Amino acid sequence: MTDSSPGLRTRLIALCFLMLFVELALIRWLGGNILYLSYFSNIVLLGSFLGIGLGFLWSHRSEHSLLRYTPLVFGLLVLVVHNVPVNVVATGGDLIFFGGELKPDGPPREIVLPIIFLAVATLLACIGNGIAETFKKMKNLDAYQFDLVGSIIGIAVFTLLSFLGTTPIVWGVISAVILLWTINPRRPKDLILTVVPLLVLLVTLGIESREDGVIWTPYYKANSIDIAGLGVEDEGVGALVNGVPHWFQTATYDLPIYQTVYERRTDDSPAKDLLVIGAGSGNDVSVGLHEGAEHIDAVEIDRRLFELARDGHPNEPYDDPRVDVHINDGRAFLERSSKEWDLMILALPDSLTLVQGASSIRLESYLFTQEAAEAYREHLADDGVFSMYNLYRESWLVDRYAATLEAAFGHAPCVTKLDDTALAVLTIGARPGNVTCPASDVWSRTAETPDPVHDDRPFPYLREASIPSFYLVALGLILLVSLLLVRAVGGPLSGLRNHLDLFFMGVAFLLLETKNVVQFALLFGTTWLVNSLVFGGVMLSVLLAVVISKRVVIRRLAVPYALLGVTIIIGWLVPQSALLPLATPVRLVLACALAFAPIFLANIIFAQRFRETSDSTNAFAANLIGAMVGGVLEYTSLLIGYRNLLVVAFLLYTAAVVAGRKHLRVVA
Repeated sequence: MTDSSPGLRTRLIALCFLMLFVELALIRWLGGNILYLSYFSNIVLLGSFLGIGLGFLWSHRSEHSLLRYTPLVFGLLVLVVHNVPVNVVATGGDLIFFGGELKPDGPPREIVLPIIFLAVATLLACIGNGIAETFKKMKNLDAYQFDLVGSIIGIAVFTLLSFLGTTPIVWGVISAVILLWTINPRRPKDLILTVVPLLVLLVTLGIESREDGVIWTPYYKANSIDIAGLGVEDEGVGALVNGVPHWFQTATYDLPIYQTVYERRTDDSPAKDLLVIGAGSGNDVSVGLHEGAEHIDAVEIDRRLFELARDGHPNEPYDDPRVDVHINDGRAFLERSSKEWDLMILALPDSLTLVQGASSIRLESYLFTQEAAEAYREHLADDGVFSMYNLYRESWLVDRYAATLEAAFGHAPCVTKLDDTALAVLTIGARPGNVTCPASDVWSRTAETPDPVHDDRPFPYLREASIPSFYLVALGLILLVSLLLVRAVGGPLSGLRNHLDLFFMGVAFLLLETKNVVQFALLFGTTWLVNSLVFGGVMLSVLLAVVISKRVVIRRLAVPYALLGVTIIIGWLVPQSALLPLATPVRLVLACALAFAPIFLANIIFAQRFRETSDSTNAFAANLIGAMVGGVLEYTSLLIGYRNLLVVAFLLYTAAVVAGRKHLRVVA
């Protein structure tokens, strides 16, 4: 007996909204409160997939609802993280983490990451069980359709709240209201189990949201610091993001880190047009104005941090009419511009966080590939100069960037090291004569110099193509714990084995989704808005496939499987670099076609297969657990690049064909 009454549909939409909303909120909030977790935010995503899958498995095995325990688990998680210092140790010579020099105390990350994974999985299992209880009362595709509607609304609302700069108390209130409505506690013990933890949750988030000097940007929890209070002879503010120092303002102009590029320019006249990517603190803009620039384009990805810098800088550089501010990803801004600059500065763009939905791409990763360096060269005037600087932490990273500039510009850069560490300024001209370089600073390659990285493997901070050992240990533990939990919660695995094709589809779908995220990040920027639109586009593609499948029965699934294989092969044959030179509207159309065609076809297959299964909760759980495994497999991109994830996805869909061959011929 199935029921598609408006009340049941509304409940399912609300719970699925809650699921996506809490997942996104956890990625933001945990990353802001657990030191260095923002470097491993994919762990939260993996925990979410497993948890929802476990919730579905539990609903198949037991009538005892887990949804009622959601406030308790949620409240405890927030209370513990807020009051107990939790760190993910981020150090290592072969994989650089900016801010890792803080060296916080704590258990090994191989242990902390699985614990965070388990905590998230437990919370989402409770919410997922509430979804599953509602899910199985409806027709399969009706349930799936309204699941997607709720998820899309969850993405849209959280995107809007991110744009508005809301604090965690707002996220908590929204979550609490939905939990109260869906749980609807009536008995005294249920009221206590629901209301008390929610009060703890809201009080804790309320206290955090009222902390002085804290702002929530779409990327970070940011703390502003008055530099005068640090006991130094300077003015302005400093910014800590997710607990790590990000930038500090200065009123002075003659610091070597800023002056070196001007000293290296052969042309003594002021640069007419200056581009600063990673303008952030405003220091480079302030120095550029002091050096006589006639016009400055200042690019900063985070509007809230820009506003903090604009209001706090003692020299007020952003108020100067010669400065145009662009809130955008630096690479995307450059690709859309036809302008040439006399001086270009890549100024401390390290972001301390990942592109959401990608395990290893940081917001700035596409600024350091060889293709990016070639774009810098193309946008320099004939007498132009490009410069980049940072405390690079490891000398091999300085050499990698120098090799990247040499490959793009055709001659060696000037590398000035300002101390015995890896604090360095790299400067290169559009022509060799544009830079005056001391003989001791002329860079030359050695046998140990790492090769440049490219857009398909944009991992400049990883010395060699490899999966670091701590990733292998942590992911191995996560897979082992996941297997044990699936067996403990779901009982014998025979139910899942009957849906092995749906499991493979889940693994492959996550890889397709990841490829889309990184493709759009390169083509249109790594901004939070682009990321949200991509996830929304994926969900809409899936929803369209479900709506069509409710009305059209495909009796031979071999046909859409074949079309899916063709679209994956086309996606592999067309490199991302081929789309970059195209005009933005054409690029958008082609990117959407390449990205969403396989997503749509894959979900036509899933919806047709899922339509008549008599065991919808186990079937959906198999798909979700497959997505979690896909998130683990995504780390292979560190070895093979993102383009070749399509090869892996193709093989997985082939495995789905073999495992589900009895479902290929006729769907009733």
